[in-house]
Amino acid sequence: MKPSVVTIEPGHFCSDCAVRASAVCSSLDAAELREFEHLGRRVHFGSGETVFSEEDITTSFYNVLEGVMRLYKLLPDGRRQIVGFALPGDFLGMNISGRHNFSADAIGAVTVCQFAKAPFGRFIESRPQLLRRINELAIRELSQARDHMVLLGRRSADEKVATFLLGWRRRLLALGGSLDTVPLPMSRQDIADYLGLTIETVSRTFTKLERHGAIEILHGGISLRDPARVEALAAA
Repeated sequence: MKPSVVTIEPGHFCSDCAVRASAVCSSLDAAELREFEHLGRRVHFGSGETVFSEEDITTSFYNVLEGVMRLYKLLPDGRRQIVGFALPGDFLGMNISGRHNFSADAIGAVTVCQFAKAPFGRFIESRPQLLRRINELAIRELSQARDHMVLLGRRSADEKVATFLLGWRRRLLALGGSLDTVPLPMSRQDIADYLGLTIETVSRTFTKLERHGAIEILHGGISLRDPARVEALAAA
């Protein structure tokens, strides 16, 4: 894990934010946005840098603007369980305990909008529409966590990898991604730690899917050659 050496962008405008329509602030009107943009600051993290660590006291919340983050917990025996991957528009850091319940690292360059906890809390108190939006995002996160629990359960390696690829493609499509080409910025080890598999099993499964004509392995991603076959595996 690299120490965080970040750069901070001194000023920004919510009106030019590329992810505003899908972000936590989408419920705010123009006047509220002008006030809201004074609460946040854009912070840039390099590849491998830590955005926040598990069990640290929560002092800030984060709205992902650019890039991908790995979210993970370290098990008592030192193994890593990746619990998710954050994409632009995702809102991170809110929890009941007051401490982060997982760690977040940058996969490649990442830009976030960082909000100090106390001012953000005061801002939302009189804005029920923002609270509703936060609840919507929390419910979506809970649904993703439940899906992940099922994925880690009684499913074969083929089914796990197929489900991951389709779910990742679905999330990228919502951000305007391609239907057939699926970028995979995370490593095979990241995917293995997310699916509860070994890296060797993940690599063999990718090769098997390619050999059967379901996917084509590309540099930095895959191409879905036979989406129906992949969907059938995921639905098994």
